[in-house]
Amino acid sequence: MAKQVAWSAGKPPVEDELLGLEADSAAYSGRLREAREFSRRAIDSAELAEEREVAALYSALSGLREALFGNAEQARRPATSATTRSSRRDVRYGAALALAYAGDDKRARTPTDDLSKRFPEDTIVQFNHLPTLRAKFALSRGNASEALENLRAATPYELGVTTSSTYGWNALYPVFVRGEAYLAAHQGREAAAEFQKILDHRGIVVNEPIGALAHLQIGRAYDMHGDTAKARAAYQDFLTLWKDADIPILIAAKGEYAKLK
Repeated sequence: MAKQVAWSAGKPPVEDELLGLEADSAAYSGRLREAREFSRRAIDSAELAEEREVAALYSALSGLREALFGNAEQARRPATSATTRSSRRDVRYGAALALAYAGDDKRARTPTDDLSKRFPEDTIVQFNHLPTLRAKFALSRGNASEALENLRAATPYELGVTTSSTYGWNALYPVFVRGEAYLAAHQGREAAAEFQKILDHRGIVVNEPIGALAHLQIGRAYDMHGDTAKARAAYQDFLTLWKDADIPILIAAKGEYAKLK
């Protein structure tokens, strides 16, 4: 990958695409500082090539990554910036999801409403993006049953991969949020089944952050279900994957793992 990134230097639009992928790969292994730098370079490269909408997408995904990893403050700026710079469908969704994970539902609702109004017959918007966002809003209100109901519409399509970008970064988010909803409802067995889907479909998830976080979440699900052996194995997988991580939630994960008996 490093050789390919070096080869792509000064060759837009290949350069920004590879830098964006490198950012995702670094984040997948928990190397968030590196991921931020690669994202910055991807944005700069895209802007230099006058690909402003692509640059906005990298900004939205950078914000989503920060939010998923628990860095709400660092997530809001790039996500908000993305919403003001582009009306592209994927940009609006990525930014809205980032803001929702950052706990800023008020700001997240603006791009969500925009998606609903502008794309009434768009399959991925109506059966992937909107159910996922609405489920996150329901979870922020503490309503797990409403979240699960919202995600019902996504079930037939949840393993699909969008062709709107080179890599399907938004695949399986309905599954990940459904797993979170089951955790919130204290249904460990059902939560584990959802996160297992993500681990079973690496070819779809590739190097997206939810692929790494699924190890942690399934550990929590097994612990809730009372299967300590599987919980310990899942936590060990996550801690091994993030052995070089510089992310605050790693501290919480280590604390949870230490409490397993």
